[in-house]
Amino acid sequence: MKRIILISLLYLSVIFPQNSIVKQFSKAFADVAEKAKPAVVTIITDKVISVDDMDNFGYFFFHQNQPRRKEFKTKALGSGVIIDAENGYILTNNHVVADTDGIHVRLIDKREFEATLIGSDPKSDLAVLQIETDGLKEIQLGNSDKIRVGEWVMAVGSPFSENLSHTVTTGIISALGRSNIMNSQSYEDFIQTDAAINPGNSGGALLNMDGELIGINTAIATGGVQRGSQGVGFAIPSNMANRIMSDLIQHGYVTRSWLGVFIDELDYETAEHLNIETPNGALITDVVEESPAKLGGIQEGDVIVEFDGEPIANPANLKNIVSLTAPNSISKVKIIRDGSPIIMKVVLKELPKNPRQFATRQQSEFDEFGFNLKKTSSILKKKYDLSKDNGLVVTRIDPNGEAYEKGIREGDIIKRVGTEKVRSVSEFSKLANLSQNKGAILVLVKKPNGKSRFFTLNY
Repeated sequence: MKRIILISLLYLSVIFPQNSIVKQFSKAFADVAEKAKPAVVTIITDKVISVDDMDNFGYFFFHQNQPRRKEFKTKALGSGVIIDAENGYILTNNHVVADTDGIHVRLIDKREFEATLIGSDPKSDLAVLQIETDGLKEIQLGNSDKIRVGEWVMAVGSPFSENLSHTVTTGIISALGRSNIMNSQSYEDFIQTDAAINPGNSGGALLNMDGELIGINTAIATGGVQRGSQGVGFAIPSNMANRIMSDLIQHGYVTRSWLGVFIDELDYETAEHLNIETPNGALITDVVEESPAKLGGIQEGDVIVEFDGEPIANPANLKNIVSLTAPNSISKVKIIRDGSPIIMKVVLKELPKNPRQFATRQQSEFDEFGFNLKKTSSILKKKYDLSKDNGLVVTRIDPNGEAYEKGIREGDIIKRVGTEKVRSVSEFSKLANLSQNKGAILVLVKKPNGKSRFFTLNY
C-alpha cells in the first residue's frame, strides 16, 4: 500500500512539477526526523543472557558475532526517548534495562553517560532512567487517544548495532488497541505499525507527523525464527506511558486501581442473547466479595460497556482503563443488565499485591464438598440449558469429592440447604457453617431433567 501511494505521488509530481507533492511530503518527514533524532538515545547495558531468553519479539539484542553459549555476558542494545530535558529523564522499555549490571546512555553527539534507574514497571514494560548533563533535547508528548488507523508515523531507534543508531523508518498505524501480545498478565493496549522496528529499536520513539511522541516501540512479531521486522511492530501508547512514567518518577513504582471482577470476551452470540446490539464490552463472570465492584452493586452476568465515559471494547481495554484510574476515586460504570442500561458508581481500591489470590480462594471455597457454586444468571442458564428456576449452579466439581460420589454433577441447581432457600453463595456458606457441628448438610438439588431430590453431604 505504501508503495502504491508513493508511486501515485511521483506520478502527480511529474504532472504538476511546479507544485511538487512529493517534495512537500519528503520535507514533512525530514522535518520530523531532524527534530526528533537529538531526543532519541542509544542505551547500552551489561547483561547476562541465556539463549533460551530469545523469543519472537526480539526482547534481547545480541551482537551478531557473539558466540552462542547457553549463558554469557554481553552488551545489550536498546533505545530511549528524552522526555524531560531539564531533569534528564529518559523513557524506555523495562526489558531493555532489567537485570543489568550497568546502564549507559549515548546521545546523538556521541557523549555517553552512566544512567540511574528511577523506576521500572514490568507489567507495562516501561522504565524511566535519569542522566545528569546539560544541552539535552526532549520530545513533546502527543495525545495517543486521537491517532487513527492509516496515519503516517515515524520510528526512531538503534536497530541491531550501535553503528546504526538513530535509524529512521516510516509507515502507517496498522491497528489500535492490540492486547495479549506478550502475555495475559501484562497491561497492553498496543499501537500496531508497519514501520520497520527491529531488535534494538525497543524503547525508541514512534512519532506522528507533527513530531510528537505517540508511542514507545516495544515488540515485533516475526512469525518464526527470524528476528527482523516483518511489518508487524507494537508500541505502547503515549497516554498510557505518560501515566506510568509520572508514577515511576514520583514514587519509583506504579499505583494501580482494582475493580474486583473476573471478565470474559463478549462474542456476537452471547451479546445477542443478552440483548446487546454489539459485542463490545466486558462480560462479568464473577465478582469478588467485598470488592469495589461488589460494594458498587455490579453482578455476575452484567456487561460493562462504558467506564467513566470511555467505551469499553473488550476485557483488556477495561483492565487498562481501571488500572490507570486513581485509587479511591469515584467512577461511573455503565452496564447492561437484562437488556437495560444502568449507571453504577464505584469507588476503586488500590490493586492488591496478589489479586489472583481471590480467584484461588473462590475456586476452592467449598472444596470440603468437592464443588464450586455460582448464582444463576442468563449466561449460566444458557450454558447449562436451565429453566427459569433460581438457585445456585454447580459450575465445577471434583470427581473424587463427596458431592460427585453422592451423584451431584456440573449443571445441577442447589435450591435449598435444609429447609432454607439459598439465593447466593454467601447464603450457602452461612448455612453450611451453621450445619458444620452436625457433621453433614442436607441440600435440595434440581437435576437438568427437572426432577429434584435431597442429598446429604458429609464434612
